[in-house]
Amino acid sequence: MTDWSSRAEAYRNAPEQREGEDLDLIVRWAEGSRTALDVATGGGHVARRLRDAGLQVVSVDPAPGMQPDVICRAEDLPFADGAFDLVVSRIAPHHFDDVAAAVAEMARVANDLVIVEDTLYVSEQVEEAERLRDPTHVRSYSEEEWRALLEGAGLEIEQVEGGEHHETSPDRVPARPIGGEDYIRHLVLPDFFFHISVAHAILRHLGAKIGKRDYLGNLAQQSGGDYS
Repeated sequence: MTDWSSRAEAYRNAPEQREGEDLDLIVRWAEGSRTALDVATGGGHVARRLRDAGLQVVSVDPAPGMQPDVICRAEDLPFADGAFDLVVSRIAPHHFDDVAAAVAEMARVANDLVIVEDTLYVSEQVEEAERLRDPTHVRSYSEEEWRALLEGAGLEIEQVEGGEHHETSPDRVPARPIGGEDYIRHLVLPDFFFHISVAHAILRHLGAKIGKRDYLGNLAQQSGGDYS
């Protein structure tokens, strides 16, 4: 079992956890709510920002060291149905043992709105790399899977926003030592090809005349093949 309490100080102080446009967006979406539940609060940044915005907030987390208001798992929220106007979980569901149960619980205790933010599934290679880096990583889910989870809990999806990737853990050092070959295969190469693919898709979407030939360079020119 992971000692999450030992990570508490890192989660509270890591800049990528404390700040971000995603926190600003959560605050904007919270307008009109009076009460909120911050599920798997971690460093408490969602709770802090919502309190600063004037909401009455209760935070929950299974780790005592995170200093939540209530110690509990996301799958077992000890609150009445519709107890909160707003329920939020930020960059945490990929650690949940039973994400469907957690989503069902968040939907149950929410009276009006549920906001879920998390990393999205990219590939099995990336999943394996994440587990090598951090064994507490259970699974990331695709947008389609998230839609099914939310709708299966009786929620109506009103808005979906994309954003920059957030590290799920403030420390970048792998949780256990890995060899150079594993580091290249499971961390460096998936990250490299992911960003190359995203850049290519964005450029093509914006109308840039760019194809495989631009990436292959001299190889394409020498072979004379059509790689567009």
